[in-house]
Amino acid sequence: SELIKPYLGSKYKVTEVPKNLIFYMSKHSGPVNEIQWCPVREQSHMLLSASMDKTLKVWDAVDTGCCLKTYSCHSCAVRAAQWSSCGRRILSGGFDSMLHLTDVETGKQIFSSKTEFRISALKFHPTESNVFICGGFSPEVKAWDLRTSKVLRVYKAAVQQTLDILFLPEGREFLTSTDAVSRDSADRTIVAWDFQSAAKISNQIFHERYTCPSLALHPKESVFVAQTNGNYMALFSAQRPYRINKKKRYEGHKVEGFAVGCEFSPDGTLLVTGSSDGKVFFYNYHTSRIIRTLSAHKEACVSAIFHPVLPSLLATCDWAGEIKIWQ
Repeated sequence: SELIKPYLGSKYKVTEVPKNLIFYMSKHSGPVNEIQWCPVREQSHMLLSASMDKTLKVWDAVDTGCCLKTYSCHSCAVRAAQWSSCGRRILSGGFDSMLHLTDVETGKQIFSSKTEFRISALKFHPTESNVFICGGFSPEVKAWDLRTSKVLRVYKAAVQQTLDILFLPEGREFLTSTDAVSRDSADRTIVAWDFQSAAKISNQIFHERYTCPSLALHPKESVFVAQTNGNYMALFSAQRPYRINKKKRYEGHKVEGFAVGCEFSPDGTLLVTGSSDGKVFFYNYHTSRIIRTLSAHKEACVSAIFHPVLPSLLATCDWAGEIKIWQ
């Protein structure tokens, strides 16, 4: 992309809140569950989207706003998808209980496997590019190795469903947010795991009686946020014992049972989240105040993500199947 080239050599500038709609992209016939910019900086004009309409799409979301390719390898809703670190493959999991690794250019499946459960979350390991973790409607979370197409490790939690997975820096530990079985106790909502030993490090991280549909790591500081169904984001230390920061709470947006995603801006100054009323909320990370809201969608906005290279370029998606690009 000619637009990205000038920014590749320079340091990321300060993030500003986007104001204008650049592209309105609507080719999905069902809710968009996930969007992700390609992690390879030179190819970060490409945006991946996964939808309830059973498809994955890759868009040129910087230059043209056009859909470049559609992948129809799933027979049910695609709940989770991620670029590989090389940007040449896409890992996806769906309600058909299938895992697929798809070659971006040819559209062929490099790896496919059926799991025993509907998949709702998957994440590549931050340093081991052939390893990923997946979870879903099951008490178990599994680590897979793409080189052997086999399960490496099983993490057993007494839960009904894994909602999100977050690797902590270096990948030695990871967190799962869960739909815990026992509603009378507030533990087990966020569980910390040792990646190698599969041991549970802690399940006493979050004590409120809300599930957390999504987790996000700060790009520079050792903290993470959890989106909660209590209509606020809670801030935690990303180091043991993962204490909650009681002084900071990011509230004003609505979650209302949607899997609303949240994310920090690449410079770490802003925290952005969708909202079930279709708005996007921008919070000052340090003060936890709302800086601005953007009336982005008519239906629930389930994801808002900043571009990794272009300052202030934002992609949003919603429950009506729309994707929008803002600047």
